[in-house]
Amino acid sequence: MRAGWRRSFFGRSRALHGSSDTALRRLRLSPAAATMAAPRRLRHPWRKSGPQRTGVAGGCPMNPQPSVLVTGLGGTAGFWESISETLARSFRVLRFDQRGLAASTRGSAPCSIETLAQDCLSVLDEAGIAQAVVLGHSTGGCIALSLAQLAPGRVEGLILSGSWLKPSRYMAAYFGARRDILGSHPRAYAATSVLCAYPPAWIEANWPIYEAALAAAPLTVQQQSVMAERIDALLAFDGTGQAASLALPVLVLGARDDMVVPAFLQEDLAAALPGCAKTMLDSGGHLFPVSRPDAFTSTVADWISRLG
Repeated sequence: MRAGWRRSFFGRSRALHGSSDTALRRLRLSPAAATMAAPRRLRHPWRKSGPQRTGVAGGCPMNPQPSVLVTGLGGTAGFWESISETLARSFRVLRFDQRGLAASTRGSAPCSIETLAQDCLSVLDEAGIAQAVVLGHSTGGCIALSLAQLAPGRVEGLILSGSWLKPSRYMAAYFGARRDILGSHPRAYAATSVLCAYPPAWIEANWPIYEAALAAAPLTVQQQSVMAERIDALLAFDGTGQAASLALPVLVLGARDDMVVPAFLQEDLAAALPGCAKTMLDSGGHLFPVSRPDAFTSTVADWISRLG
């Protein structure tokens, strides 16, 4: 693989080109095209953050623990912005835009949780990281679980946040309804990404979050196609078999007032992973890493620090 450097709002960011997935190395002119376009490198940016000081008493460790943050349905690195800055005080943090979103190209491989897990493995390869803690939120948790099945030796520990083992009927109905309005009412689709994901009082006090979601609504056919295939992928995921053979440290995180991925799904996930740690916040909604950042980052940092 060949890597280039470019600037981003987080300073120096390395742009990832290529993948271990053969299909990912070529980029179709159209997802529906029957033939492949001329070979092109897939641009797949990732951003990294690290400790400001190393090797000093009371500061960060000399060799900070690598941690990869995997976003959910939205798929962009920006979800972790404030969280990654906090975690980077103690760990080497990587986050990235998933295929077809923000600065990353779509590629040509069919979208599935397994494909997205392969992309995560490519990020680890390009960053030169042999093993990392993988933190996935929502759909990102499904991707993280698949990555652990795909390459268990590359995962030191798993943090499955607001995630699930297999979609429930409630989840299927919820995401099915969102998919139905995606093409005809994209702003309404974007509105549900906030209105259903946070406690109402928190939204009222943080109204710019809602306005930003509307401004970023998927208005183009290409944007809607990417979101639709991602919804299909998360609904098709079934990690039951993967959980049974998982043999590494796992932390399950959830919020009891989650209306997108209800808390009983995190309970089911934890029950399928004997010996895993579990923390359930009393409130925060589905996107509790954003609405409860202090509780989230302190729990994550404490758990990672206990590994090894």
